[in-house]
Amino acid sequence: MSGLIEGLPDPVALRCLARVPFYLYPKLELVSRSWRVAIRSPELFKAREEVGSAEELLCVCASDPENLWQMYDPLRDLWITLPVLPSKIRHLAHFGVVSTGGKLFVLGGGSDYVDPSTGDQDGSFATDDVWSYDPIMHRWTQRAPMILPRAMFACCVLNGRIIVAGGFTSCRKSISQAEMYDPEKDIWIPIQDINRTHNSACTGLVIGGKMHVLHKGLSTVQVLDNVASGWTAEDYGWLQGPMAVVPRALYVMSHGLVFKQEKEVRKVAISASEFRRRIGFAMAGLRDEFFVIGGLIGPDR
Repeated sequence: MSGLIEGLPDPVALRCLARVPFYLYPKLELVSRSWRVAIRSPELFKAREEVGSAEELLCVCASDPENLWQMYDPLRDLWITLPVLPSKIRHLAHFGVVSTGGKLFVLGGGSDYVDPSTGDQDGSFATDDVWSYDPIMHRWTQRAPMILPRAMFACCVLNGRIIVAGGFTSCRKSISQAEMYDPEKDIWIPIQDINRTHNSACTGLVIGGKMHVLHKGLSTVQVLDNVASGWTAEDYGWLQGPMAVVPRALYVMSHGLVFKQEKEVRKVAISASEFRRRIGFAMAGLRDEFFVIGGLIGPDR
């Protein structure tokens, strides 16, 4: 990087570029070769954090076309399309997804593709694949695989490291094993198993700096404060349904209402009757809002 902006030292010029919104970066790369190098440099990511211009974007995977990811900018109400995830599995589903260190991570999962002409399934229920997407370099990179293949599992970030727990290795076998990934070293290590498993999908949430693993149809919540102390089982009696953490409070959608859930206490936050007929949608918290994404409406849509 040299001579980015005439009359300015490059470190100062880089901090100027760091204040430009992320969605404009593809256009900035066209200015010159030195700008392209600067835009794709790790130094720019660090500068964006230093000047407070790092943005929170919502990442969504489309089911059609297969394995296509998009990022949503809530401040500008626009979508950014990413390169297709180069997985060998068609219509990857039931995966885990988190973000850490400025990168998107997609872990495990399997195929939900069914050939409409024959009714045959793809045959891949769970994989140990791990992919990361670097929005600065615009590319997917395959990372070290998980110790166990899994689908429908809990996946969260604690202190910059990815924790996965539970899930299924096949359509009939649920597991209690957990493991932790260090993104800097690109290694997985086993950690203490969750206290009990359940023959249902599980999800993970981070609330108050602790990971919570919830099984569908089970009131017991597995809680991880830190890896050294292991898991504890708590019976919170939380409602079942799509969930989002905003920013440190848990919201649950159930029977056309959104509840704010605090331990065993809950209160109605807002009506969501328009979602009564919608199934299979997601909820995600971002900044001080939650978003409801996708799903099916009625039997034919």
